[in-house]
Amino acid sequence: MAFAQNYPIVGTNQSTFYDNQHEIKAPSEGEPFYGQNANYPGNVPSYTDNGDGTVTDKVTGLMWQQSFDHNGDGKINVDDKLTYNAILEKFGDGGVTFGSYDDWRLPTIKEMYSLIVFSGRDTSPENKSTEGHTPFIDNAIFEFAYGDLNAGERLIDMQCATTTVYVSKEVSSMVFGVNFADGRIKGYGLGMPGRGDKTFNYLLVRGNTSYGSNDFVDNTDGTITDEATGLMWMQDDNGKGLDWEHTLIYAEGKEFAGYSDWRLPDAKELQSIVDYERSPATTNSAAIDPLFNCTQITNEAGEVDYPWYWSSTTHAREGKISGSAAIYVAFGKSMGNMPSRPSEGMPGMKRGASKRPSGPPPRRLEESSTNETPSWIDVHGAGSQRSDPKSGNPSDFADGHGPQGDAVRVFNYVRLVRNVN
Repeated sequence: MAFAQNYPIVGTNQSTFYDNQHEIKAPSEGEPFYGQNANYPGNVPSYTDNGDGTVTDKVTGLMWQQSFDHNGDGKINVDDKLTYNAILEKFGDGGVTFGSYDDWRLPTIKEMYSLIVFSGRDTSPENKSTEGHTPFIDNAIFEFAYGDLNAGERLIDMQCATTTVYVSKEVSSMVFGVNFADGRIKGYGLGMPGRGDKTFNYLLVRGNTSYGSNDFVDNTDGTITDEATGLMWMQDDNGKGLDWEHTLIYAEGKEFAGYSDWRLPDAKELQSIVDYERSPATTNSAAIDPLFNCTQITNEAGEVDYPWYWSSTTHAREGKISGSAAIYVAFGKSMGNMPSRPSEGMPGMKRGASKRPSGPPPRRLEESSTNETPSWIDVHGAGSQRSDPKSGNPSDFADGHGPQGDAVRVFNYVRLVRNVN
């Protein structure tokens, strides 16, 4: 069956295989760790450099600005960034002129996320050199730079704003952004405690205005087809948390509704079914279309909530233990254990640091002056994309980890996918 597929998912470009810690040789079907992202590469990213400061994505049909150098001074640094309100004032209404086109717009989170590639490697925020670093965007086609160390930024300060916002009673409004330096989606506050308004980078986009819009059909057999992407999903999740290795085993062995080619979705496929207009904070539901069923859980704050779901994609990092974390997407609250500072537009920073998990290093952010006692809050919003250790004991991280106290669950839920065409 052929569909229009106005929302083709770009592959993650992850071609390296991993076990719970390290790079490994490609596993064969039936072997441990078969079924991960590199076994199912999807639509290989492919771009055309138009030679005029624009790039066309040959998979999505979207055209992008090529460079993060917005002021044209030949450098990509803090001077190219704007506050979110300034970005909206300049670009929020669309119809922006750049080059020979006058229909540029600020992208949605799904449009922006189409550019991420997980051939990138997460870097420590303490690093002071970009030598040998690999970002989460194709820097052979896009003109990218890490955070501006000369201006007091960290290398990972390359958060790119979108039109997608998140509102919760727990924190003030946040804007969802893609960070091409560390490979994450988070809801970012609009202020920095004690430092005024936060600034963001961005890229403008044009074309394929249907991109990111799902077209779900209930097949009445426990499956949902998205005719916009050409993917079929299981209507129910698996009903319990598993570590990453057992998630792969579960996915590869599943037969359901007459199909035996179910698999674990990659990070970008999984993010494609997030409904950013729904969340526990706004609709008392999971961040997904009501056609889908989500198991209810009790989160770290003792609240009724919805799970995080594993992807098949490793969140690789620099160093000897490069493959110890895998990507999940939060369809419920994105919990962190920290003081709330809603008056400044973003959560406060947690003092101290708990035991470091085996995944990517914790983010070291500037501590605030707050003396509030940390508590569990929805720190980054339903629809965020982070990563968890592939194995381990979550009780070792009962207080979260890192300065934002990110919850560490290890045992996440599963929703399987298959290709229709």
